[in-house]
Amino acid sequence: MSGRAPQPTAASVAVIGAGIVGSCLVEHLARRGWDDLVLIDKGPLPDPGGSTGHASNFIFPTDHDREVAMLTLESQRQYEALGVRTTCGGAEVARTEARMEELRRRMTSARAWGIEAELLTPGEVAERIPFVNPDVILGGFWTPSVSVVDAVRAGTLMREQALSRGALTVLDNTEVTGLEVASRPCGRPRLRAVLTARGRIEVEHAVIACGVWSPIVAGLAGASIPLTPAVHQMADLGPVDVLRATGNEIGHPIVRDMDAFMYERQSHEAMEVGSYAHRPILVRPEDIPSREASELSPTEMPFTGDDFSPQLAQAREIMGELLEGAEIGYAINGLLSLTSDAQPVLGETAEVANLWSAAAVWIKEGPGAARLIAEWITHGHPRLCDPHGSDVTRFQPHERTRRHVRARAREHFNKTYGIVHPREQWESGRGVNRSALHARTEALGAAYYEARGWERPQWYESNARLVDRYGVADRPHEWDRRWWSPIIEAEHLHLRDKVGVVDLGAFQIFDVSGHGALAYLEGMAANACDRPPGTSIYTPLLTPDGGFRADLTIQRLAPDHFRIVTGALDGARDAAWFRKHLPGDGFDEGSVHFEDLSAGMCTLGVWGPAAEALLGAISGAKLSQAAFPYASVRDIPLDGIPTTMCRISYVGESGWEIYVAAPLAPRLWDAVWEAGRAFGLRPVGGGVYGTTGRMEKGYALMGAELTSDYSPVEAGLARPRVKRADFIGRAAYLEAREADPAAVLRTLTMDSHANASGLARFPTGGNEPLLGPGGERIVDARGRESRVTSAGMGPSVGKYLLMAYLPPELAVPGTRLRVLYMNEPFPVTVAADTALFDPSGARMRS
Repeated sequence: MSGRAPQPTAASVAVIGAGIVGSCLVEHLARRGWDDLVLIDKGPLPDPGGSTGHASNFIFPTDHDREVAMLTLESQRQYEALGVRTTCGGAEVARTEARMEELRRRMTSARAWGIEAELLTPGEVAERIPFVNPDVILGGFWTPSVSVVDAVRAGTLMREQALSRGALTVLDNTEVTGLEVASRPCGRPRLRAVLTARGRIEVEHAVIACGVWSPIVAGLAGASIPLTPAVHQMADLGPVDVLRATGNEIGHPIVRDMDAFMYERQSHEAMEVGSYAHRPILVRPEDIPSREASELSPTEMPFTGDDFSPQLAQAREIMGELLEGAEIGYAINGLLSLTSDAQPVLGETAEVANLWSAAAVWIKEGPGAARLIAEWITHGHPRLCDPHGSDVTRFQPHERTRRHVRARAREHFNKTYGIVHPREQWESGRGVNRSALHARTEALGAAYYEARGWERPQWYESNARLVDRYGVADRPHEWDRRWWSPIIEAEHLHLRDKVGVVDLGAFQIFDVSGHGALAYLEGMAANACDRPPGTSIYTPLLTPDGGFRADLTIQRLAPDHFRIVTGALDGARDAAWFRKHLPGDGFDEGSVHFEDLSAGMCTLGVWGPAAEALLGAISGAKLSQAAFPYASVRDIPLDGIPTTMCRISYVGESGWEIYVAAPLAPRLWDAVWEAGRAFGLRPVGGGVYGTTGRMEKGYALMGAELTSDYSPVEAGLARPRVKRADFIGRAAYLEAREADPAAVLRTLTMDSHANASGLARFPTGGNEPLLGPGGERIVDARGRESRVTSAGMGPSVGKYLLMAYLPPELAVPGTRLRVLYMNEPFPVTVAADTALFDPSGARMRS
């Protein structure tokens, strides 16, 4: 495989970058019928000089994030099939009680994904790994399937398989110098060709799998892959006789010294120590040296010993006598890729059609990510797992800036082995997007949670007195009450009693207009959009395979004018999906106009038994259900301020979402606030809107219950009839309606919160597994595990609620199961209805 191969003039897919991801990707594409592929790398093969060549190539399979866990487990399977995986076992050890609690949490995640694991005492750790000093640890998390892989060899084997099919041309020592795009009157520009120093290759698709160089290559097309190269220090200590005696690369289990943020693993006769504890050292992609200017390789930068000194001392402490006399040999500041949220960046870029990202992927996820991208290109969406967390289109514009990426990377680098709470909030990059109501909510003591740069009130300290009024109890364990407040439940009960106002200024709002707007939206949405003007349509958008791609509302404002309303976390991703499918390439081009109004509009929610009376006092309009029915939309002035009101509810109470031009939002808030004094109005945060109110009604959340892994039938969102108009995913949806569902979404209630010590615990909704009556792991007929997708108190029903998909035979109301939380089982019962509060919906329509 050399750069002497003739360069083709055309290819169906060009993959740029021959590391582990790019090399595996060409074979996964070839398996799916792509027969004219080209793989390009500026370096020589088999090791072109990227992170694949130097990364510490071990795999600990457990992760709290499902997507990462699925990519990792799939990668392990592929490495095993290629014969390049050596299983050695490994232990994550704890020096603190906080870390022991985290290891119990990791036991829970391991059970969720079906990974064999156990907790060990210090002595048991030392029995399995004799050179670990048991006196400095409190215990360990043992995983027998921990392994070391040969990623360079794996890439070579995958390339060879694609070559043997006659499907691939390999161009190493060939630099990409440009990406040619074709502009279009409507929609995104489309990739046309890849330019190299040897000429032009016309392509249908190109995939950027260049690791730390990916932002530079994407920039050639005017696209962005937001990541930063960062240093991860690695040093070999040796030679060590005990290690040399094994006669191989890895003869002992691997140790992750989690509280020291480092690992120790055998590398032939040396002990390799890697650190995530040193200061964040970020490198600009353009400052990475060339291969010619590098002593070792471009991503093996000179070692800075001062940064490593503390970890060296800790390594000697935990390894004890093993490292006596051992000296540092090979040592590097190795480069890896970090993103602003520590997730990969996968999928078709937001800016350029048919230009794909397969970046910020580590060795442990590489082959799995390659399969996922191959499925995505071939089928229109991945089948391995939902890419919701890694989709490159998830980022808002500010999140694509170098400043933001580097600030977040600096913050989370030292959390690589950190203890990160499911509700944990970022400290950097805050205050980027603030609702037009921010000054009002800040004055009321809002505690803000961030979502894609938007600051959203989660609860209000000004409501603290409500806690005693409603007798809301605190949570006894610090972990369970971290990033939570009892004020949330008090606000919930007040809204149910009287009325609350919610700042929904982070809502993402898009207008779709033009003579082709109806046909376009009918082709996108699963539910019918051909409704009378003044109607709001709740609808999912589906993947080609019939899973959930988005979950939103569409309002028909006029015959050729629609408004889409979606959440802050999915706004950029949803916008990219709509733009991707705009009419183009000469077919009804210009018939649809898509406009993002999010920055110019602001949304308030007013809900509760007194909502109608309150808003009636400042509108002069008839707001009864007869005059203004549920799911209808009206333009109504409030206190003389032009607004659009939509009668809809995500909290199970009568009320409205109110849309107003952002400059007028503070005036509107003031008018509502002043009129609300007579009705006991209180501000209510997202803790009610997104969790307690939502869960009492059994409403599913995009990215939690609603993923591409499940269908509307399984989620309980199938309508009685399917519209005649064709739409993305229709054929698969019809097929799902004819089959028995493999799982159904259910609400469960916790029967007891007491752990073995009698302390009340409250699951966070972090993928805790559901266990069967005998304590067995629950898996449906399609191999999908039953796990908690959302968790939170139902203050009005007096129960702590969980949501999860269950096989039909276990989804029967009254079925008693268990939920595993912090490695302890707690009894739960399948509820009689998904909606425990007002299941008929009468309150919303009163």
